[in-house]
Amino acid sequence: MDDFVEGYIGNTAAGASIVVVKDDTIVLSKGYGHADIESQIPMDASTSVLEWGSITKLFVWVAAMQLAEQGKLDLNEDIRNYLPEEFLTKLNFDAPISMLNLMNHNAGFEENIHDLLYNSPEHLTSLEEALKLTEPEQVYKPGEVVAYSNYSTSLAAFIIEQITGQEFYDYASDNIFSKLGMNHSTIHLPVEENEEILQNKTKGYILDEPAKFTESDPFYISLYPSGGMNGTAEDLAKFATALMPASGEKSPLFEGDETLTELLSLSYSVHEEVPGIAHGFWEYDGAHKGLMHSGSTGAFSSNFHIVPEESFAVIVLTNQAGEIDLSFELIHELVGEGDKTIEDKAPNSAVAEGSYLTSRSMHSGFMSLYYYYLIPMNITSINDNEIEVSTSGLTANYVQTSPYVYKMTSGHNAFIPNNVMYFHVKNGAVEQISTSYSDYLPMDKSKAFLYITLGLFIWCIVYFFSSPFVLMVRAFLRWRRKKKTAAITKWNGLLNLSGTLVVLNVFVLAVRMLTNPTRAYSELLAHFVLNYIFTASILIFLVMTIVNWKKSKLSKVQKAGYLLSAASSIALIVWLVIWQLYS
Repeated sequence: MDDFVEGYIGNTAAGASIVVVKDDTIVLSKGYGHADIESQIPMDASTSVLEWGSITKLFVWVAAMQLAEQGKLDLNEDIRNYLPEEFLTKLNFDAPISMLNLMNHNAGFEENIHDLLYNSPEHLTSLEEALKLTEPEQVYKPGEVVAYSNYSTSLAAFIIEQITGQEFYDYASDNIFSKLGMNHSTIHLPVEENEEILQNKTKGYILDEPAKFTESDPFYISLYPSGGMNGTAEDLAKFATALMPASGEKSPLFEGDETLTELLSLSYSVHEEVPGIAHGFWEYDGAHKGLMHSGSTGAFSSNFHIVPEESFAVIVLTNQAGEIDLSFELIHELVGEGDKTIEDKAPNSAVAEGSYLTSRSMHSGFMSLYYYYLIPMNITSINDNEIEVSTSGLTANYVQTSPYVYKMTSGHNAFIPNNVMYFHVKNGAVEQISTSYSDYLPMDKSKAFLYITLGLFIWCIVYFFSSPFVLMVRAFLRWRRKKKTAAITKWNGLLNLSGTLVVLNVFVLAVRMLTNPTRAYSELLAHFVLNYIFTASILIFLVMTIVNWKKSKLSKVQKAGYLLSAASSIALIVWLVIWQLYS
C-alpha cells in the first residue's frame, strides 16, 4: 500500500485515509499525506474527519430497508402515498414511482445542480424546503432510464421522515451510527455545530497543477442525505463490517439475515454480464462480485467497496477535489478485473459509433448547453470488436466480450466506474447505453444544429461587442462634420446597445457559473430578469427602427447596415430562446 500510494500523495492528492478490512478485522488503517498542508498536520485514519460525499446515500438505503423489514415501508408502493398531498409538482408521467425506483436511480428525474451545494451556511434550509426548492422535471418514464440523482436519495430520506416522525439525521443517529459505534461521524449539518467534528476536520484542497494545492471553500448542502456525511475512515469501516457479519453472526443493522441478503442483492440489471444496482449499491465488475459507491464534494473524493463473499472491504477517503486516480485505481488493483474474453462472433462495433449524452443531465434551463457542447460522449470503432470512448478530452478503449457488451481494457481512470457498457440495439441502431452509474442516450440534436447555433452565438458576440465602437466612431465623425443625427440612426444605436448588454449579461453569467458552480438559483435570477428587460428593449427599438426606415432616405450601404443590425438582434433572441437563457 505504501508503494502504491507514494506516487499520488503530495503529487495529485493532498492526503488520503485508507482502511482495509478482511474477515471482520481491520488489517490496514493508515493516513497518508496531510490533513492540513499549511500546518503540516498528518492524516490519521482513526481521527481525521473527511467529507464522504455520496457514500452518505448508502445510509439512506439501509434506513429504508430497516423500515421495510418492520413492515412500515413497501419498496414497491407508489411513493406519493407516503408524501404530503401534491408534494411533487413536476411529474410528467402517470406511472407510479416506487422506493425501488429511487434506489435504482430510475425514477426519471433530470439533473439539477442549482441550490444543491453552497459555500456558506446562509442558504441552508430544512430537507422539506430544499426538496421543494430543487425539484427537477421528470423527463424519463420511471424504470426505463438510470439517471444518477441526488434528489431521489434525499426524497427517499424525506419519506423516511414522514414514516418515522423523526428528522432523518436523528433517525440515522439512533438506528445506524449508535448501533455501530460510529462516534466520530455526523450527518447533521452544518458541521460547525459539532465541536469534535470541527476540531478533527481536515482541510479540503483543489489541485492547481501537480504538487500544487489550493485550500477549497467550505461545503454545505441542504439535501444532506445525498452527501452530507463527515467522519473517519475507521467509522466507515465499521459500517462495512456490519454489512458483512462473520459466519453465524447477525448484522446489528437488521433483525433478520434475509434483509441484509436482500439489500445486497441486485434490484436492477439489464444484462447478466453487466454490473447492476443492489438497492442503491453499485455492482463492480471485479474478479469477485463487489459492491461500491464513490463520493465527491467541492474538496473531497472518496470510494467505498465491499466484496461480501470474501469478507473484504477497502475504504479510500481523500481531501482532494475530483480525485480519481488513487481512489479508483486502488480499488481496481485490490479487487482485480472481471473476465475480458473476446467474443468471436459478435456484432460489428461500427453500430456503436456516435455521440451520446449522459442521462444525468439538465434538460431545463441554460445549463443544458454544458452537456451538449462540453461533455458529450463520443464513440468510434477501432476494429470489429473494439471501440474508443472519449469525453471531456479523456479516452478509453473497450473490447466486446459478448454481443453489445463492452469492457474497458485501457484508458483514463475516470472510466473505471463505467468499465462495462451495454448497448441496447434495435433495428441496427443504438437506443440506449447502460453503465453502472448512469445511462447514455443518443444525441437528440444534430451536429449541424449545434454548429449552427454555436456559430450564431459567436457571430452575436463579435457583432455586438464591436458595434458600439463602430457606432461611437460614426457619431464622432458626424459631430466633427456638424451633421445632424437621423432618428433611425438613434434607434438603431439603441438596438445595438441592447444587444451588447444581452451578450455582456450572458458572458457575466457564464463566468460566474464557471468560477462558482455552487451558486444558489436566487443569485442567478437577476441575469434572467435582465435578459427579459434587454430583450424587450431590442423588440421596441427594432420596431422603432423599422418605423423610421420608411421616413428616411437611405443609401444601399445604410440599408445593409440596418438590416444586419436587425438580423443580428433577431438571431440573438432566437439563440436565447433555444438555449433557455430566460430561466
